Amino acid sequence: MDFSLTEEQQMVKDTARRFADEQIKPVAAELDKSHRHPAEIVRQLAELGFLGIAVPEEYGGGGMDYVSYVLAMIEISRACASTGVIMSVNNSLYGYPVLAYGTHEQKLKYLKPVASGQHLGCYGLTESGAGSDPAAMRTTAVRDGDAWVINGEKKFITNGNVADYCVMAAVTQKGLGYKGISTFVVNLKETPGFSLGVIEEKMGINASGTAELIFEDARVPADALLGQEGEGFKQMLSTLDGGRIGIASQAIGIGRAALEDALAYAKEREQFGKPIASFQAIQWKLADMAMELDAAELLTLRAAYHEDHHLPYEKEAAMAKCFASDAAMRAAIEGVQVLGGYGYISEYPMERHMRDAKICQIYEGTNEIMRVVIARSLLKGK
Repeated sequence: MDFSLTEEQQMVKDTARRFADEQIKPVAAELDKSHRHPAEIVRQLAELGFLGIAVPEEYGGGGMDYVSYVLAMIEISRACASTGVIMSVNNSLYGYPVLAYGTHEQKLKYLKPVASGQHLGCYGLTESGAGSDPAAMRTTAVRDGDAWVINGEKKFITNGNVADYCVMAAVTQKGLGYKGISTFVVNLKETPGFSLGVIEEKMGINASGTAELIFEDARVPADALLGQEGEGFKQMLSTLDGGRIGIASQAIGIGRAALEDALAYAKEREQFGKPIASFQAIQWKLADMAMELDAAELLTLRAAYHEDHHLPYEKEAAMAKCFASDAAMRAAIEGVQVLGGYGYISEYPMERHMRDAKICQIYEGTNEIMRVVIARSLLKGK
């Protein structure tokens, strides 16, 4: 078993780390406080090929692999979790389904502008009454001649306030449950009947917009249908599997930031005449943080390896996302404890790490749902 990175993978990791440290980390606190979309950073991510990292160059992407995606995501998220999730959604939730299920013409029309970073994409699944139970969605799409007419609202859509394109799910055949769901890829800027709703105020990832998408008799062309009618639920499941690899990577990055900040503080802060890093109580916290984050990274790289080699990875992605997000949350909690009072004030980034880490346990499927996915796979003998 070879744990070494290829030359290209190492280059991606080094490039992402350097960019994160030099361009993102210095402005991360300001982005969080101002809730400002990091447009200039996103443009630079596009230039690096990170907004469509595993998309073939033919369709505007970086032409790399999913292991490289994980490595880059960890480094970007270590500097700014908001920037990390913007990158993750563009790659996993928008780019993947269009690449996997789109025709050549759809990829040129809908994928290339987003994978190249000229525009951003988002993913419209969640509704006010349909979260962990997507079959309860109420957004509908009805065929009308050479168009589809969409009605409904999507909630909590990451990138929704800045995206030009959206992959979204809608019911095309009522009464069939999940078998009646289809997927559409929509140019939001050219769709009459689409409007932007509420932009949410959140606990964390504040530089990443979370918006409501409203469709009122919104007409999209016939070629907006991704794959075949009624295949939306199956497409959604595979898309979320890949998305969970992205969120696991984001969580690891947040956890790494918490560990780095706690370690640096523990070496400098003195109590009873010596650095607090000399006390076993602090050392054990740092050791547990490092141990869990390394384990999370290995789980996530395994899931990415499976995706790269076209092996089943539903269970592996769920394990990675669940373990990594729990590890990040524990790292952030312990990081605040190591810093004591300074961990609780906004002068230091630790409280931001804690706020950012929490969402990783919730989106792309709650960790309770991840355990259901894992158990279901075990019970099937997979």
